[in-house]
Amino acid sequence: MLGKLLVRYLSPAWLLIIGVVLFQLAQSIASLMLPTLNANIIDNGVVTGDIEYIWQTGVVMLGISLVQVVCSIVAVYFGSRLAMGMGRDLRGDLFHRVVAFSQREVGQFGAPSLITRNTNDVQQVQMLVQVSATLMISAPMLAIGGVIMAVRQDAGLSWLMAVAIPILLIIVGLIVVRMVPAFTQMQKKIDRVNQIMREQLTGIRVIRAFVREREERARFEDASLDVMQTGLRAGNLMALMFPAVMLVMNVSSVAVIWFGAFQVQNNGVEIGTLFAFLNYLMQILMGVMMATFMFVMIPRAAVCANRIGDVLDTEPSVAAPADPAAPPAMRGSIEFEHVDFAYPAAEEAVLHDLTFTVAPGTTTAIIGSTGAGKTTLVGLVPRLFDVTGGVVRIDGLDVREYDPDLLWRRIGLIPQRAFLFSGTVASNLRYGDEDATDEELWRALELAQAKGFVEAMEGGLDAPISQGGTNVSGGQRQRLAIARALVKQPAIHVFDDSFSALDLRTDAALRRALDTHLPDTTRLVVAQRVTTIQQADQIIVLDHGRMVGVGTHDDLLDTNETYREIVDSQLAAEAAA
Repeated sequence: MLGKLLVRYLSPAWLLIIGVVLFQLAQSIASLMLPTLNANIIDNGVVTGDIEYIWQTGVVMLGISLVQVVCSIVAVYFGSRLAMGMGRDLRGDLFHRVVAFSQREVGQFGAPSLITRNTNDVQQVQMLVQVSATLMISAPMLAIGGVIMAVRQDAGLSWLMAVAIPILLIIVGLIVVRMVPAFTQMQKKIDRVNQIMREQLTGIRVIRAFVREREERARFEDASLDVMQTGLRAGNLMALMFPAVMLVMNVSSVAVIWFGAFQVQNNGVEIGTLFAFLNYLMQILMGVMMATFMFVMIPRAAVCANRIGDVLDTEPSVAAPADPAAPPAMRGSIEFEHVDFAYPAAEEAVLHDLTFTVAPGTTTAIIGSTGAGKTTLVGLVPRLFDVTGGVVRIDGLDVREYDPDLLWRRIGLIPQRAFLFSGTVASNLRYGDEDATDEELWRALELAQAKGFVEAMEGGLDAPISQGGTNVSGGQRQRLAIARALVKQPAIHVFDDSFSALDLRTDAALRRALDTHLPDTTRLVVAQRVTTIQQADQIIVLDHGRMVGVGTHDDLLDTNETYREIVDSQLAAEAAA
């Protein structure tokens, strides 16, 4: 998967890749020329006392060194552009893929893991590309070129390379093989830390209310300790690698000087040539050592690339049709025909054989006990997930045949847990329609019974809203979410228990405003309170995912035992009648 990602995201930047290779080649050639020139200075200048030759060759070496520095800087610049561009594109594709996921795929991976994959995992792959462009490309050039130049200097000592290089590769290979499992575990443990932190930040009020700070702190510390211990295991192996490389390099240096000294003594080789051979051997081993950086990073980057690939290769279960049907006229009708739905790997279906119709401009309420499948039912209307059996139609057309954007324009969804984005009141309301005027925003706020408290906020429509809407109360947050859906002006409003955070007076005023000012809008309402749905045109009673009753409030009160039990648990029999 790592190779597949690199080919896919680096291919468009082939000019940068060529630039990196050419400039790294130039600086490697310059590096390989310097030991030979240095040997010439020693043999032809220092030994013979030719000062002019020393100066001339020294100037040439200085010029080559400047070329080497410039080429190295340009190569690093191109490599950085290459790595940063790949990271940008990879994060963008991951983000767009995750945004396209249905709730099924998000639940499959988990939000903490998806965050880690789009941050830490991408960073590891990006770092691999960065180091490859700066070290890995030049390392084989130095190693291969060093071997050629060293043999040219003194073939008699070349056997030392044949011993040192394989020993170094064996040591590095043994260490890397043990590092791969550690890095695999590391990413999973980072997921766990992110998950715990996300839970604690989201549920901080619950934690404090139940005085669980100590237990949650201990849970986080255990997860962090687990990451630390795994990191130490990988770090110890990484720390072992470089001393091993340096040991081989130093022993090789001693061996070159030891065996070379005998050749110098016997006039078999000149001193400058011996030093040149030693420099080339060091360049060869340095090339191998630089490659060890890659050996350290490749295992972890490969693990991260597999995790990224899992996300990119997962097709959303709710996908746009290849050939969307022409949308019918917008009326607001909803039809369920023998609908079944089961979550992946669930033992049994959540919804069973649901068949009903919601006429345009009417209100249909869904009621039932906790876990009856109410939220799942209304989630099928905007196609948050697809049915596993049967058909859901909007305005006579199967929702799976709509272009998703056209489908969502017909539906205004107000979820049970209202969520506001950081920004202002106006920016949140304009999620419904970015071109909405201030007058349209105030009208929506008035219908949602939110105009009063927004006017009281400093700045009005420009009043700041913190992430999640934590600087307003639950009821205010819910009314702003309702106003946001009203700004959209859809044909269908889906209220998923959206009135639960409202007091009875506000609930009633909001429903009257909707009946008066939006009489032609279809409303699908999930509610726990009977008072919220008493005036609905039809009420559907769910029990364990099955329809056990449908009708008006008065009809169900007379004929449906399940509905009567719900009413009796909330209202006195006389008030309900």
